[in-house]
Amino acid sequence: MEVILKEDVANLGHRGDVVKVAEGYGRNFLLPRKLALQATTSNKAVIEQMKAAAVRRSASEKVLAETLAAQLEPLTLSFSRKSGEEGHLFGSVTSADIAHELESRGFEVDRRKIQLVEPIKAVGEFSVAIKLHREVTAHVKVAVAAESVVEHEAVAV
Repeated sequence: MEVILKEDVANLGHRGDVVKVAEGYGRNFLLPRKLALQATTSNKAVIEQMKAAAVRRSASEKVLAETLAAQLEPLTLSFSRKSGEEGHLFGSVTSADIAHELESRGFEVDRRKIQLVEPIKAVGEFSVAIKLHREVTAHVKVAVAAESVVEHEAVAV
């Protein structure tokens, strides 16, 4: 089945590309989510108009992404979590935690744009990539510190 992508789809193509996909993937995933159109001659004409608009929109989105990246680069996000003696966290710092911290600082970033392969589970300083646009990626420092845990001894009364 040939489809025309209306949005960028990871590992498939960019907005406006005509790609061949499996029938089920196209019918059950791409079409219902309005990520693609069936590749017919009339849809190809419509997509040419959408491509021209998309080029203009992409240019303005890139400028906005670059300004946001410039604001995000100097940031250092700090988290404190309970950890063991060797610096392993009992919990973890996830992309949702990072997105929430960015939101509290006034930056609206979707958690799916934060590129963490796996959650951070150790104490230390990490560089986390945030893909703001197809061509713009910002890197934010994430500092994870061990939470000070006060040991309480059981006192017999």
